[in-house]
Amino acid sequence: MNENTEVVVIGGGYAGVMAANRLTQRPDVTVTLVNPRPDFVHRIRLHQLVGGTDGAVVDYRDVLAEGVRLVVDTVTRIDAAGRGLELASGGALGYDYLVYAVGSGSADPSVPGAAEHAYPIGTFEEARRLRPVLDAAPATAPVTVVGAGPTGIETAAELAEAGRAVTLVCGGVLGPYLHPRGRRSVAKRLARLGVTVLDGPDTKVTAVTPDAVRLSGGRELPSAVTIWTAGFGVPDLAVRSGLSTDALGRLLTDETLTSVDDDRVFAAGDSAAPSGLPLRMSCQAAMPMGARVADTVLSVIGGERPETLNQSFAAQCISLGRGDGIFQFASRSDVAVWFKIDGRLGAKLKELVCTSVVKHLADEAGKPGAYRLHRGSGGPARRQQLEQAGRAEAPAPAGRVA
Repeated sequence: MNENTEVVVIGGGYAGVMAANRLTQRPDVTVTLVNPRPDFVHRIRLHQLVGGTDGAVVDYRDVLAEGVRLVVDTVTRIDAAGRGLELASGGALGYDYLVYAVGSGSADPSVPGAAEHAYPIGTFEEARRLRPVLDAAPATAPVTVVGAGPTGIETAAELAEAGRAVTLVCGGVLGPYLHPRGRRSVAKRLARLGVTVLDGPDTKVTAVTPDAVRLSGGRELPSAVTIWTAGFGVPDLAVRSGLSTDALGRLLTDETLTSVDDDRVFAAGDSAAPSGLPLRMSCQAAMPMGARVADTVLSVIGGERPETLNQSFAAQCISLGRGDGIFQFASRSDVAVWFKIDGRLGAKLKELVCTSVVKHLADEAGKPGAYRLHRGSGGPARRQQLEQAGRAEAPAPAGRVA
């Protein structure tokens, strides 16, 4: 065995930080985290950054293990054959094993005018760019939020609670993930906040102009500020580096999160597509995947057989302003069920989730290996999904000694 093993993690989000912290369990492993920002972005609070109720960043000193070296830079290319990374600064890094956890961001809108006149908020930089635009707009100016997933709903509610005149354009169903009971609850709360919700088949956006949004039904909405929350995309780093990806650009792996191309490359979080069946983009999936991918790397280094994905889902929680929210329960296979908790208790549960996410990362930094939520009971549900998709679960590859 080599005296020291170099592991580089690309991406300092929920999955990347969890993986980097957990990898420090072995004293003979050197862990480097490469991230384009000097601070951890608490992404599930970005709607609060837009609304002015939270900064959505955490100091890396509060969530990153002391043994992890942080490199503030952007990886521009992965040379898998040479086990090296090219950096935007002109530098380079070598590795023995690589964890790909670059996360996700806003999808490139194909709607005419959206790229020029709408404001995405999928990243910290995008959300921060929107803040002065909202501050400069009169309080009575019409604001349109496009997209009725959790980000769109949360942003619309946050701005309406602050006194903004908000229209939420669904492009279909309000909260597609939600159970009908949960959807009715969300609709009632948005109505109380004064949000105009436009849903149904005629609400797809066909064009965005500097002062309006046009819908497929022919309607044109005045809009001083248009916020785009419809869809997510992933960085194209894997594609540019010649690694196998799914259609969206997520790195293809087996069920141990090992790349189908290279047994020294692994992936976790929003940018991973295990067996071509990626998990829902969420911190609920990213953190357990970060723990799982770290365990896989450590197993390989130790010459052991890695375990496969075994995490289950529990719910989706959505804030509806500072005093209301919904905790929508789900089956282990991530399908919403009838049971929900809403109102003030729903808001408290959502806030508990937001604070506990940071605590989980901090706890793992202080005691690597302490996190256990990736060892859930989701194995049967995952195997069923693989079977339904006609994809047999691949056996875990035998570990190799570093």
